[in-house]
Amino acid sequence: MNTAKRFAMIGAAGYIAPRHMKAIKDTGNELVALLDPYDGIGTIDSYFPQADFFMESERFDRHLDKLRRLENKKIDYVSICSPNYLHDAHIRLALRNQAHAICEKPLVLNPWNIDSLAEIEKESGKSIFTIFQLRLHESIIKLKKQIEANPSDKIYDIDLTYITSRGNWYDWSWKGDISRSGGIATNIGVHFFDMLTWIFGDVQNQKIHIDAKHKAAGFMQLKNANVRWFLSIDSNDIPKSVKGQKRTYRSIQMNGEEIEFSDGFTELHTESYKNILSGNGFGLSHARSSIKTVYEIRNSKVCEATEDYHPFVKTTKK
Repeated sequence: MNTAKRFAMIGAAGYIAPRHMKAIKDTGNELVALLDPYDGIGTIDSYFPQADFFMESERFDRHLDKLRRLENKKIDYVSICSPNYLHDAHIRLALRNQAHAICEKPLVLNPWNIDSLAEIEKESGKSIFTIFQLRLHESIIKLKKQIEANPSDKIYDIDLTYITSRGNWYDWSWKGDISRSGGIATNIGVHFFDMLTWIFGDVQNQKIHIDAKHKAAGFMQLKNANVRWFLSIDSNDIPKSVKGQKRTYRSIQMNGEEIEFSDGFTELHTESYKNILSGNGFGLSHARSSIKTVYEIRNSKVCEATEDYHPFVKTTKK
């Protein structure tokens, strides 16, 4: 008996989609239908060349509905890799077609979207999962266990720095539109904030020191940590020590010491799928904290950086 699950995918032409394709293949399942308004997705030939492809959501939705009515053809999961502002609608499309949803982060842009989806999840009997691959990273799991073994009232000093250079295209894409991406903190920071709150507890208080189109910075007080953070897509922010060698710089320091987690990322989407398929995925309740955090960052006033600010705040050009 064939136990492979049948997948559909929304948003097949973007950067992250091949990781989902690989995860579906590596877990022994089948991708049978894809949706994307852009038709340059030859990468699918490396994974599921027989999959049906659609450029219009109406035809894709109709196709899933037709499959749902055929014996042994129903879609079990819909993988969602579309622009952030469309996640909510595409999750609803999946559940409407009696399929579970696996959605890239951020799951949604606003905390109240989670409440609405929870109602639909209950009505449909299907589940909504999100990808928090850092929770599955060996070094991060080790760190969490280390923190849990220490006194519960211990406070740690954390510096988070993430700079991932982007070209002029970024401003012209949906990612450069805060109404569609949620801005820098949401688009490139949400999984780091999830990781930090997962390890050190929920946000107690926070301040925003920079809220610009290409960078953001601030301070957040967690239950067990004080976090100074800096996020940027401006290549000028890359430290001189690695400028010209790397276009991405990622650093997390705890009490002045580097937490090494630069390796081990290549298989984390596959591990995420294994967890989901075994009934241990990250659902709506897991996503709530980070969605609330980035929403508050997006809607807070910038304050003067007089204390508790990230070192890059004073050196970067706004």
